[in-house]
Amino acid sequence: MTVVATQPATPARPAKFIALTGRDESLRLIPWRYRGMIKKVRQLEAHLTALPDRQLRSYIDRIRTHLRDGAALERELPAAFAVACVAARRTLNMRPYNVQLIGGYELHRGSIAEMATGEGKTLTATLPATLNAITGRGVHIVTVNDYLAQRDAQTMMPLYQLLGLSVGVIVSGLTDEQRRAAYRCDIVYGTNKEFGFDFLRDQIKVHNRTKVQKIDTLALLNRRDSDEPVQRQLHYAIVDEADSILIDESRTPLIIAGPSGPSPLAWAYEWADNLARRMRPRHDFDHKPDKRTLEWREPGLARLQKLLAESSTPSVPGESWQNLVLNALRARWLFNREQHYVITGNEVIIVDEFTGRRMPGRTWSEGLHQAVQAKERLPVTSPSETLARTTYQHFFSLYDKLAGMTGTAYTQAGEIRKTYKVRVVRVPTHRPVRRQLLPDRVMRTTREKWLAVANEIKTVRDTGRPVLVGTSSIEDSETLARLLTLLKVPHQVLNARPENAEREAHIVEAAGQIKAVTIATNMAGRGTDIKLAPGVATLGGLHVIGTQKHESRRVDNQLIGRCGRQGDPGSARFILSLQDSILQHVLNRRRLAVLRRRLSRHVKYGDEITALRTRWLFARAQRKVEALHYRQRQQLIEYEDWLNKVYYQMGA
Repeated sequence: MTVVATQPATPARPAKFIALTGRDESLRLIPWRYRGMIKKVRQLEAHLTALPDRQLRSYIDRIRTHLRDGAALERELPAAFAVACVAARRTLNMRPYNVQLIGGYELHRGSIAEMATGEGKTLTATLPATLNAITGRGVHIVTVNDYLAQRDAQTMMPLYQLLGLSVGVIVSGLTDEQRRAAYRCDIVYGTNKEFGFDFLRDQIKVHNRTKVQKIDTLALLNRRDSDEPVQRQLHYAIVDEADSILIDESRTPLIIAGPSGPSPLAWAYEWADNLARRMRPRHDFDHKPDKRTLEWREPGLARLQKLLAESSTPSVPGESWQNLVLNALRARWLFNREQHYVITGNEVIIVDEFTGRRMPGRTWSEGLHQAVQAKERLPVTSPSETLARTTYQHFFSLYDKLAGMTGTAYTQAGEIRKTYKVRVVRVPTHRPVRRQLLPDRVMRTTREKWLAVANEIKTVRDTGRPVLVGTSSIEDSETLARLLTLLKVPHQVLNARPENAEREAHIVEAAGQIKAVTIATNMAGRGTDIKLAPGVATLGGLHVIGTQKHESRRVDNQLIGRCGRQGDPGSARFILSLQDSILQHVLNRRRLAVLRRRLSRHVKYGDEITALRTRWLFARAQRKVEALHYRQRQQLIEYEDWLNKVYYQMGA
C-alpha cells in the first residue's frame, strides 16, 4: 500500500517499515486488547517474507520442537499466525487482514467469532488451524454440507501443504479405509453430520468388540484394522456457520439405524392412509402445521372405532390403529412433498429444512417414514432398529476445545454459552458495510406476492444488476421459475433437485454476472460467496429478495448477507404476504382471513399493505418460533441426559 506524505519535504516511509509496524491497516479502530498481538504477528511476518519455502517449513518444525519441549501454545501464536500469513500470500495471493487475525485469535481461545458475511471466515480458520495442527493432535473444520467441505479444503490445501501439514476431507460415500486415512491428516474438513455419524459408527464397532456400554474414545487412537474406529481423539473443532449447526440443527438427534427391508405390515400402513383420507380437520383432529403437532379429538376417535368395526379390520401385532392413523394424518397434513421431502425412484429423500439439501439415507422415526411412503404409494419398508444415537450438544462437548465462526450468533449468545460453555465475540468489519436494507413489502395474498416479486426482479434486472431470490421450499422456487418463464426473464434455479444440485458451483459462480437472476432455496444461504462481475459494483451490486420470513431471524440475515460483502454495494428486501405460513404462530386461519377481508376494502389488488402492524406481526411470529425451538432444544437435552442415565444403569 502506498503511503502519501503530508508534507513535500517528508519522504514516504518504506514498505518494510509499514510491514513491521502494521500501519498498512489502521489500528485506530482495533480494540486495545488485540493490538499487541497484531503488531507481533506483523513484525514476524515481515521477517519471514524473505525466507524461501523450505525454510518456512523448517520454521514450523522449530515451533513444533518448542511445543514438545513444553512451551505454551499461546506463546507460539504470533509465529504460527505469521507463517500462515506468508503462506497465504504465496499460495493464494491473499493476506489476512487485521480483523481476520482477531477472528483467528478468538477461535484459538475457544470462542464463537461473529464475523460479518464476506469477511473471509474460510481464510480466518487457517490461522488457528495451523497453530493447533502443529501439535499433531488433529483439527476438525466443520461445515454445513459436502460442497463447502470440498471447496474449502481444495482452496486452502496449497497453504497447508506449503507448511508441511496434511489435509483430509470427509464427505458422504467414503469407505472406512478412506475415512481412516483422512482422519490421520493434520487438518480435516467435513460436515457436522459426517463427523457425528462417524463417531456413532465407531461406538458401534467398539461396543461389538468389547461388549461394554461405556466407550473410551481416547483408547481408540492407534487402532487400524477394518473393524476399528476411523476417528482419532476429538481434540479441536472449528465449526463454520456455528449457529446453524450448534443451534438450529441441534433440535434433531443423530441416530444410526439398522438395515430395513420390505415391511410385513405394509398393508397396515396403507390401510391407515386410506382411513386418514376420510378424517376431517377441526372435527376429527386438530393440527398446527407451524408447530408440527396433530392430535385426536374425541369425535375423531369415535369415528375411527366405527370405521374399524364396519370393515372388520384385524388388529396389528405390536401396533395400535390409533397410532397408525395418527401417523398417516401427520404425513398427510404436516409433511409436504417438495418442501420436507422429495421422491427419487421408490425412495423418500428427506430435505434438510435449514440448508435446503437432500439427506439420502436419513429416515423419520416411530413409523412416520412408513406413513409418508404409504401416502406416496411407494413400497413400505420396515422401521429400522436404533443402533446408536447422540445429540450435537453431547458430541461437540467431547472435543477438548470447541470454537466456531458465523455471521449471526450474537442473538443466541446466552444459549450457546449455557449449552456449549463457549462465548460469542463480535469481530469488527474490515471495511464499512454499504448494504442498503429496503423496507419490507407486504401483500394480501400469495399470488399477489409472486407477481410483486416478479415485477421487482424485472425492474432491477433492467438496470443491469444481478438478482438473488431466496425461497423457502422447492415448490416455491419452481412456482417463481414458471412465472419468470412466462415473463421471458432468463434465470437459474438452485434447489435440492439432483439436476440442479449437481450444477451448484456453476450456478453460484454465475450469480454475480450482469443481469443474472438466480432463484434459490437455503442452499444459496450459508457459506455461499457470490462474486460480482466487473462493472456490477458501479451499477449498485447484487440485489437480494426474500420471499418469506424464516422461522429464525438468523437465516434471514444470512440471505441478506449474500449482498454487500467486503464493502461492495448491494441491497436487500423482503416481499411477504398475509398467507405466509409463519403468521399462523400469532393468528389462526380465521383471524388471518378476517384481516385480509378488512384490508381488501382499502387496498387494491396488487398494491402493498402499508400498515406498520402487518410488519410487526412477522417480527412477533419469528420471536414466538425462536422461543418454541429453544424449548425443544432444552427438552431434547433433558431427554438425552435421562436416556444416558438409563443406558448406564443397564450397562452397570
